[in-house]
Amino acid sequence: MSVRLDVLFGAHEVTPQDVSGRVVAVIDVLRASTTIAAALHAGARAVIPFASTEEAATRARGMDRDAVLLGGERKMLPIPGFDFGNSPAEYTPKSVGGKTLLFTTTNGTAALVATQGARDVVVASFANFTAAGALLRAALRGGNPVTLLCAGRDGHFSLEDAVCAGRLAKHLVQRNAKVQLGDATLACQLLAKKFEHSLARVFEQSEHGRALVEAGFARDLEICATLDAFPVVPVYHDRQVTKLGPDLVR
Repeated sequence: MSVRLDVLFGAHEVTPQDVSGRVVAVIDVLRASTTIAAALHAGARAVIPFASTEEAATRARGMDRDAVLLGGERKMLPIPGFDFGNSPAEYTPKSVGGKTLLFTTTNGTAALVATQGARDVVVASFANFTAAGALLRAALRGGNPVTLLCAGRDGHFSLEDAVCAGRLAKHLVQRNAKVQLGDATLACQLLAKKFEHSLARVFEQSEHGRALVEAGFARDLEICATLDAFPVVPVYHDRQVTKLGPDLVR
């Protein structure tokens, strides 16, 4: 019996049937997925995603400010009044260790919030590629359909997310002939093959990558292109993202 592996482009494409009962990987390579992995790898207790800055700020006012931090961006730039932007290098053990991060970004957190009804949700990027891929491969082998949700940019297709999805798809279907691929998944695999020898070249050619360089975030791209820089599995459950561990068995 075959099992489906599909790709969606943008939170606006998500319908309940696209995620209901499925294992979903949210991919926002530049930069939310990478930053979430960085924060959890650095020892943050949890990352709570919000679709809007107002929601995040309101929640913070009702919590112990010594225990929580505000992070995120709008149009690539840090949000006034927030503790951090969306640069993964900001999230160090000293800055976020033991803290809960209230996090909102232009694209990635909206994609996370759109996954309600999924069986499991994992945050994936190049920076935690192998760790996230292991969970997704186990899901497929267990007969669970998987959706790779590319966050995109401002409601549009993004090259870097599609390449990451294609690379994941290739990794997931190896030695598993029972996986049925949708057209979008096949297209992403072709893109991934084109860039298989240089992740940095993906960012050089993508609109978002070039825009980040122009905005002064070239260092972020180096981190986002580093395979397995943050080898954790961030899972989204009960409206927060935590690091998969012995107390979170899937």
